[in-house]
Amino acid sequence: MSRHSDKHFSPVNVKSRKPLLQKYDNLEKMPVKTTITMRDSKEEVDGQSSSNRGSFIILGVIFIASLAAMMFVYTSFPELRPEDKASIKLPRNMDDAKGLGRALSKYTDDYFTQVVLGFIVTYIFLQTFAIPGSIFGSILSGFLFPFPLALFLVCLCSSVGASFCYLLSHLVGTKLVKHYIPERVEKWRSQVSHHKDDILSYIIFLRITPFLPNWFINITSPVIGVPLFPFFLGTFIGVAPPSFGFISAGVELYVLTTTGDIMSLKSIMIVVISAILSLLPVIFRRQLKSKLE
Repeated sequence: MSRHSDKHFSPVNVKSRKPLLQKYDNLEKMPVKTTITMRDSKEEVDGQSSSNRGSFIILGVIFIASLAAMMFVYTSFPELRPEDKASIKLPRNMDDAKGLGRALSKYTDDYFTQVVLGFIVTYIFLQTFAIPGSIFGSILSGFLFPFPLALFLVCLCSSVGASFCYLLSHLVGTKLVKHYIPERVEKWRSQVSHHKDDILSYIIFLRITPFLPNWFINITSPVIGVPLFPFFLGTFIGVAPPSFGFISAGVELYVLTTTGDIMSLKSIMIVVISAILSLLPVIFRRQLKSKLE
């Protein structure tokens, strides 16, 4: 068997395989692109979380400072009667608004300036931090003040408070807005870009109509590049028609039971007509532009 195997066996020449070319002499010098990418991504997420945390801290500090200003106004108010102290609070329903109006009306004649200043600071505070309750402020203004003054105060406080909210969002809220509501922001950005030549009329129209909530307009306007001046002026003009109904209803505050009783047919017609009028400059400008072209 051994001879048979030797007879038929012939050695095979096996060529040795050349070693693969090594691009790197040392494995420690090999690129770790994937590792670096993952590290960069983690650092980016950590940085974003830290930035959001810092924005929340700044926002909290500003809120506490504003709350302290509110407390200062409250403590500088004339000494309240014991039966009125429980009614001096931010109204959350129509009963609270009636109680607050009843209490403040006792001090309007003797301390008119203090009541007006208290109303202004409180209204701006609510608008700045998008706290519900400004509707009841508009109603109370009609109950406490003459109609022209009430309308001016509501328009002024609304525009100032909204502008403060705008600036606050520009300061600390840009990243938060883009992080939490990016789809809505991008959708409105395209709409604003379409109306960029008529931005004042567009802001007035949005303030008159309920298509977008006011808090959303306030916090996203600086993010999408709406200039501050047309934002302020558009708010001042645009809140007047809806406020007309609230202020008029405030004259009969005691007969109101819910906010649904506020808007009469007359008030609704004023809002609709005002919305149409706000669009007329846009229509006129576009028709004039098409004729000139």
